Amino acid sequence: MTPVLKSPRFAADSIAAPLGIVVFRRIWLASLLSNLGLMIQSVGAAWAMTQMTATADKVALVQTALMLPIMLISMPAGAVADMYDRRVVSLVSLVLSLVGASILTTLTWLGLVTPNILLAFCFVIGSGMALFGPAWQSSVGEQVPPGVLPSAVALNGISYNIARSFGPAIGGIVVATAGAVAAFAANAVLYIPLLVVLFLWRRNTEVSRLPRERLSRAIVSGVRYIANSPSIRIVLTRTLITGICGGSVSALMPLVARDLLHGGAQTYGIMLGAFGMGAVVGALNIGHVRKHLGGEASIRACALIMGAAIAVIAVSREPVLTAAALVVAGSVWMLAIALFNIGVQLSAPRWVAGRSLAAFQAAIAGGIAIGSWGWGWLTDSVGVEMALLVSGAAMFLSPLFGLWLKMPPIGARDEDAGMLADPEVQLPLTGRSGPLVVEIEYRVDQDSARAFHGVMQDVQLSRQRNGAYGWSIARDIADPELWTERYHCPTWLDFLRQRNRSTQSERALYQRAVDYHLGPDPVRVRRMLERPFGSVRWKDDTPDRAASEVLPVSTSIGPSG
Repeated sequence: MTPVLKSPRFAADSIAAPLGIVVFRRIWLASLLSNLGLMIQSVGAAWAMTQMTATADKVALVQTALMLPIMLISMPAGAVADMYDRRVVSLVSLVLSLVGASILTTLTWLGLVTPNILLAFCFVIGSGMALFGPAWQSSVGEQVPPGVLPSAVALNGISYNIARSFGPAIGGIVVATAGAVAAFAANAVLYIPLLVVLFLWRRNTEVSRLPRERLSRAIVSGVRYIANSPSIRIVLTRTLITGICGGSVSALMPLVARDLLHGGAQTYGIMLGAFGMGAVVGALNIGHVRKHLGGEASIRACALIMGAAIAVIAVSREPVLTAAALVVAGSVWMLAIALFNIGVQLSAPRWVAGRSLAAFQAAIAGGIAIGSWGWGWLTDSVGVEMALLVSGAAMFLSPLFGLWLKMPPIGARDEDAGMLADPEVQLPLTGRSGPLVVEIEYRVDQDSARAFHGVMQDVQLSRQRNGAYGWSIARDIADPELWTERYHCPTWLDFLRQRNRSTQSERALYQRAVDYHLGPDPVRVRRMLERPFGSVRWKDDTPDRAASEVLPVSTSIGPSG
């Protein structure tokens, strides 16, 4: 059931519109507290590491330890989010982070924490959040109607960055007055409201009539979908590049506070707060930017401005100037990341939403993790100022990638088209029967051959990202009007999944292919079993032939296989 706005307090086209939905509002407020705790914990961990070691790479590794799990396990986490109840997955992941935060608090209170132990528990907490991210983000579409989904995505970014604005400052005060143990304890306590709200959420679930995939197959399906989706590939690549180039800000912030500004934990917290405040400003202006600038122009502007802001942070020795530069950097950073996020959310259909968002999460976290390690290593060699200058130059030059990887336009979400009726068969198939071969015959006017072939290249991507293998299109040399599309599916169940994953735009694409077909004979679809003797339950009276179907040319869904 699609959620509807329950409150007239917010205009439907305003960024606050999703807050008119009770479920979203409760989860959003609880996530704000959880993000606040995570920011306080991050300040405590980074400053604790600064006190335990003088090497820049160890300090930067705190960010790597928190972000690396997101890169490593996000795709399995996304598959789990698509396969199981996203509410339950979110609860389990939050419990994992809560346990990690609680144990870290206990060990710190007992004085048993070393740099390696600190990094290990940052990794555990990061693992919980890596599992939580895809389930939480992909469930946003179940909490709000499609029309306000971009605003909901922006609000979730605002939640994180409100916490980033005030959390570091609070964290700095907490660490300065009560030590890192209090910061770790605060993080553990602030997980509880979100656990309670998610536990009370009664999510509307749609039970599929097809059994869920195995985890390994679900991961492969997600990777295949992304690999055959040019728009998502471009967004993920640009996200990774942005994360690597801009990861220096969060990774080196403790050293900026200590070595460039000669401050303490409170200075560090204030600087991170300035970055977070800028991010809130950026999030509040996402709607304006999307309305007046295209995706590529927005990303280029953000990269250029952030590159200049990082350079100012590098050369500044005045806290006020550094804070002002961080506000600017935080604003454009948030704009860029939110635009990437919205692009992925609106490009992926519901069946693979968790895995697509997991890939986005892996791209940004992987970029920050790799960048944090690289900028930390460079800082040990040339110092904080020079490392930041190099980072700023890299960010300033990153729009050049747009010459080859231009950002796709961000439109409305491509909705699922619904389940198709199963084709009639004469063999007693099982779910594991296969491999299945599908052949579709078209008769196309020779003058339209090149245009038809161009459409079929898009059909190829659609078939492959939904699960087809070995796709080909061939033209009969003795009858040039006759074209045969051919592809494989490993099993009967895989074929049914592939057939029903198509979105509305993909079925419209299939119809475009059908429109090239010449009458009066209809488009013909053949479904054949490659290993019939090992794939079906044989009966003496079962005809030894493949299932086939003739589709009328006027069909509204096209040859879906």
